[in-house]
Amino acid sequence: MTATPLRTYPPAHRLDLVEDLHGHAVADPYRWLEDAAAADTEAWSSAQDDLYAAHRATYRTDGTLGAESLTARLGELLGAGFVGTPAWRGDRRFFSRRSGDQEHAVVVVAEGDDERVLVDPVALDPAGTTTLDAWQPSKEGHLLAYQVSTGGTEESVLHVLDVATGELVDGPIDRARYSPVAWLPGGEAFYYVRRLPPEQLPDDEHQYHRRVWLHRVGTAPETDVEVFGDGLDHTNYYGASVSRDGRWLIVSASAGTAPRTDVWIADLSTGGPFVEVAVGIDAETGAWIGRDGRLWVHTNLDAPRGRLAVADPVEPGVEHWRTVLAEHPEAVLEDVAFTDGGPDDPTPTLLLASWRRHTVSEVTTHDPCSGAALGAVSLPGLGSISGLVTRPDGGSDVWFSYTDHTSVPAVHRFDATTGAVTLWASPPGALADLPPVVARQVEVTSPDGTTVRAFVVARADLLDAAGNPKAPAPTILYGYGGFQISLDPGYSATTLAWVEAGGVYVVANLRGGGEEGEEWHRDGMRAHKQNVFDDFHAVGDWLVAHGWTTPGQLACWGGSNGGLLVGAALTQRPDLFAAVVCSAPLLDMVRYQRFGLGVTWTEEYGDADDPTELGWLLGYSPYHRVVDGTAYPSTLFTVFEGDTRVDPLHARKLAAAVQAATSGAAPILVRRETGVGHGGRSLSRSIALTVEQLQFVADATGLSA
Repeated sequence: MTATPLRTYPPAHRLDLVEDLHGHAVADPYRWLEDAAAADTEAWSSAQDDLYAAHRATYRTDGTLGAESLTARLGELLGAGFVGTPAWRGDRRFFSRRSGDQEHAVVVVAEGDDERVLVDPVALDPAGTTTLDAWQPSKEGHLLAYQVSTGGTEESVLHVLDVATGELVDGPIDRARYSPVAWLPGGEAFYYVRRLPPEQLPDDEHQYHRRVWLHRVGTAPETDVEVFGDGLDHTNYYGASVSRDGRWLIVSASAGTAPRTDVWIADLSTGGPFVEVAVGIDAETGAWIGRDGRLWVHTNLDAPRGRLAVADPVEPGVEHWRTVLAEHPEAVLEDVAFTDGGPDDPTPTLLLASWRRHTVSEVTTHDPCSGAALGAVSLPGLGSISGLVTRPDGGSDVWFSYTDHTSVPAVHRFDATTGAVTLWASPPGALADLPPVVARQVEVTSPDGTTVRAFVVARADLLDAAGNPKAPAPTILYGYGGFQISLDPGYSATTLAWVEAGGVYVVANLRGGGEEGEEWHRDGMRAHKQNVFDDFHAVGDWLVAHGWTTPGQLACWGGSNGGLLVGAALTQRPDLFAAVVCSAPLLDMVRYQRFGLGVTWTEEYGDADDPTELGWLLGYSPYHRVVDGTAYPSTLFTVFEGDTRVDPLHARKLAAAVQAATSGAAPILVRRETGVGHGGRSLSRSIALTVEQLQFVADATGLSA
């Protein structure tokens, strides 16, 4: 019998739908909400819009947490903008940049002090709904391939422009979502990835069936030559790269998001066949041809934290690999780069390796032949770096981006001849003034004894001399825990706005992520997914036990796979949290693979069509864990109608179920947004979403700045 809620919610009829799935009786009373176009669904969604608007109208309008003040402060915290590491092509350098007031980042080309904007999404679409998905200059730097999509769909369309004139010379080429661009020398052609035409595919497979194609600039894409992919898994994602001299083509393939990669190499100079580098192996492998002409391999084969090996591209198989950097016992190998003598001397002189030790970055130097450790590169602080970028024509310089909890990302340059690290490029805007903020890493024991780490960020004046809280405070616990993604230290306007107002912000590094390597990932996937939720709850319990917060002041927040995480927190530990922010979530784990890109995630979660794996999924599926009469915490589902990765139906179904089941007065709300999707969005829309999420949490946890 359904409990009578203390709030009035939009009516949502319950279907008497119970299916026998491999011996499990699985109820699905709100399946009708899967159809976004149905009149009943639209009426329900519109009523939810009205309910949310009415609740939002109750938020305070004055003070630090008022909408106007929060919007202004987030604008200031993001006002520095962004600058990316350079992609060098001779004397030209290409990079992404966003000034403080720009809605989207632009692509810039520079020669000396002369800079020009090449691609500006707002110039293409003044409404701001077009996003720049990827870009790649030709090897000579005279052409630029770029991909854009509109309305949040991430359905990339590829174009090519002339760098000197800015004029389009090729495109549009559609169906290029998640496509690399691998230029051949001279810029007359490139390899890329494109899906087969929809008319050749079943209706439910239009998102798949990618192939690697050879495209000649200026020709119709219908004449492109199919190079690779026929007969392989229809969910494969492909990578492609061409060596600087144009001799070698390397292609990689991963079935969906499975944690394994197949790699092949072909000698273009002879027109030879594709030769296996690593195929059919349960490991991830990345390979490239160095300036020294050798095949370098970054793999977690027999090394869950990663290792670096080298081989002759003529004999590229695993049996010919020689390990240069062995697996580290604690740190995960993230990236490598080589310095050398420049255009006339490609012999490596120094090997740089970036590592992640419990999410904090380190960079070490090594002998490029033996891998022997030589020293360490000085970093600006305890944070994270991205990219180790060198010039394609060699030299002694390496560029990387660095950030931490209070430092905006900036580009630094390492000089191998002196060992010095200098600031090379700062974001173009003004840095916001910040109060003293402390970030400390804590260790928590999960129920099975596993040590889980988390970063706790708080205002210094709210802590005692030992760095412990003077009193419990409203706290946001954020997590992800999946797909080998690591939540590394980084600048976050959301975090700083919350902390400035007197709250505590915590980022949990859960199993399922990549923080500790592939074993850490696999300990939180498939049959072991409950470990992720147990880790998250353990961090929440630790925060309460150590005086950082109370259950009445604790909120959890997550998106996408992190939305599944907080959906599990909502249904498994409603006693622990006062508020839940669940964004673009997966929540019906019985039917998830039927929608969006769900079929590509079965290696991460399990296949509901398999009797055993359905049992795993039913064990934690939030939609199937709702219990009538439970006092659920305040919950805000945020969904985006252009989302082609995770269908908003998940949030609709769980929202309806929790609204019907809850016995408490805490609001269960849905905020939906059109014209945006799962990924990138304009600056103003990002700020508007964050303001509403922060206000919701502040209201539910009692934060008053």
